[in-house]
Amino acid sequence: MRFELKISVFSLLLFFFVGTNVTVAQDLTPPSTDVTESGETQDDDKYVPLNDIVEKRLIKERRVLPYQPLREADIFWEKRIWRVIDVREKMNKPFVYPKRYFFNILMDGVMDETLTAYGINDNDDFSETLSKDEAAALVSEVDTFVSFDPETYEETIEVAYNDLNPEDIKRFRIKEVWFFDEETSTLQVRILGIAPLKEEYDDQGNFLYELPMFWIYYPDAREALAREQAFNSGNDNAPMNWHDIFEMRFFSSYIYKESNVYDRRLQDYLQGVDLLLESEKIRLEIFNFEHDLWEF
Repeated sequence: MRFELKISVFSLLLFFFVGTNVTVAQDLTPPSTDVTESGETQDDDKYVPLNDIVEKRLIKERRVLPYQPLREADIFWEKRIWRVIDVREKMNKPFVYPKRYFFNILMDGVMDETLTAYGINDNDDFSETLSKDEAAALVSEVDTFVSFDPETYEETIEVAYNDLNPEDIKRFRIKEVWFFDEETSTLQVRILGIAPLKEEYDDQGNFLYELPMFWIYYPDAREALAREQAFNSGNDNAPMNWHDIFEMRFFSSYIYKESNVYDRRLQDYLQGVDLLLESEKIRLEIFNFEHDLWEF
């Protein structure tokens, strides 16, 4: 009898405890909330279908490790190189991905002040900072034209603002430093700056020259570029960011200038195929320098 009585009392206590919790849980559940197939609970008036099988946040939460500290005494050899990335090459197509042009990423970063634009000078030393208005003026041209009133035949001068089409930015300039670190006995490269190149034409539409618009100091932009997704043709579930693109050298380019006593570019004394051959020669010299440091 005592054993049966204890079981009955225990059953009553258990029923009371479970029933109370169920009642509380039901009372705390919002009546206007639905559970989606992806496991998310959203209000009926704010529900937006997820355009994927899972919400992806890895790139937005990505953090970049700082560069390994360097001592000047450990730099055995150094060479400054300027490169050009042509977005019309097949490997560089992510730069003109229609959903998010790389040029728009740079401009949006300058406008919301997550990136800093620097003016162009002969030394490319990032010494002149551009304001938001100065940077915006580089992508918006002001044209004036004369219009006629069909009724009064009066002439009026009107102003039109033409924004730069990101598809017109076909090339980017890269400034980088190759160096040999004695501490790690490795040849390394670090990008210093990125500059979009704008083509200039005359009134008849004839090409005149190519002009860099501004410089972005890459070491300060690494954190912002790491949160911007880049298209990965190999795997949609493993999207790359723009920090990965530059650090892994996942782009095609050619050298158009190296540090020299005349401070001149290759195109100042070479043209056509000879320019590309000289660019390849400089690249091989850097490769052979590292190779010749070791004995086998």
